Amino acid sequence: MSGRRPLALPDFPWDLVAPFAVTARAHADGIVDLSVGTPVDAVPAVVQAALAATTNTPGYPATYGTARVRESAAGWLHRRHGVTVEAANVLPIIGAKEFVAWLPTLLGLGAGDVVGVPALAYPTYAVGAQLARATAQVVESAVSVGPAPVAMVWVNSPANPHGQILGVEHLRKVVAWARDRGTIVVSDECYLEFGWSGERPLSILHPDVCGDSAAGLLAVHSLSKRSNLAGYRAGFVTGDGSLVAELLEARKHAGMIVPAPVQAAMVAALDDDLHVDEQRARYFARRSVLWSALEAAGFVVEHSAGGLYLWATRDEDCWESVRWLAALGVLVAPGSFYGHAGRRHVRVALTATDERVAEAARRLTSL
Repeated sequence: MSGRRPLALPDFPWDLVAPFAVTARAHADGIVDLSVGTPVDAVPAVVQAALAATTNTPGYPATYGTARVRESAAGWLHRRHGVTVEAANVLPIIGAKEFVAWLPTLLGLGAGDVVGVPALAYPTYAVGAQLARATAQVVESAVSVGPAPVAMVWVNSPANPHGQILGVEHLRKVVAWARDRGTIVVSDECYLEFGWSGERPLSILHPDVCGDSAAGLLAVHSLSKRSNLAGYRAGFVTGDGSLVAELLEARKHAGMIVPAPVQAAMVAALDDDLHVDEQRARYFARRSVLWSALEAAGFVVEHSAGGLYLWATRDEDCWESVRWLAALGVLVAPGSFYGHAGRRHVRVALTATDERVAEAARRLTSL
């Protein structure tokens, strides 16, 4: 016997929705897919042009990325979010999900280590811990995890699935708590451009949160939602220079490299704010239409102050809501995908065309 221990990963969540997708597709007026949250609007023309202009790149790109892509990422953070980072401490990544899944492993975590995750969270946080054979510990907040030593803790604001925005005082407490214990804080900031109401989303690296030091902190960013680049697999991580250097070294050995044309596209996307503002306006309009329609159908929308989803409940098991909506041809995600605390909610994505959003609203409000 080799002693090999296969990973006991959970069922891939979207496979469980497949039967309801069949029901929704059978609707006479077609499916309205508000489940996965994949962008449907066009890739900005400026980004497409940058990609096309860089297709003749026969050599290997660097894992570290070009100086230009690092500078653009640092410039965007400073310009849009008041965060100052050294371009040398920016590392391009092959989409945020890949990075989330492999981060505990790349940081050297393993058996006996604890990764803190929110009670309602993107499932890949826990999967990443499993891939490293570490333990994912669900916590209500990073400042109340109990006595167990925590090697790394995730925060997510605006949060997937429920759109909650963590305020500056909460984030300060997270940073102080982690620094007292030598815990690495990793902030998933993929929805940072999408705050809709109340307090503006802040990066964990904002000086109001962490002072003048990024020690022990990493911020993960994706261009999938802000620039409709999910198909490009483009993102970056920045923060503590020593941690970024450690990740760079590991990723060089593993060949985790963002393709050169994608890096050029990233530069164009990060340097241009106009397309982001236009996309924000689209999502805000869709959010307003869907929120009203869900309430008309008897749902209560909770949190949802940021991000690209509405967190809705009819105070019933989430799968009953999924089934009821699928009969109307509307496909959504069950809240249980994101933790036990979501078992009576559904997540409704804003990532459908204006026409499909209007059609969903028509069905919901005509009941």
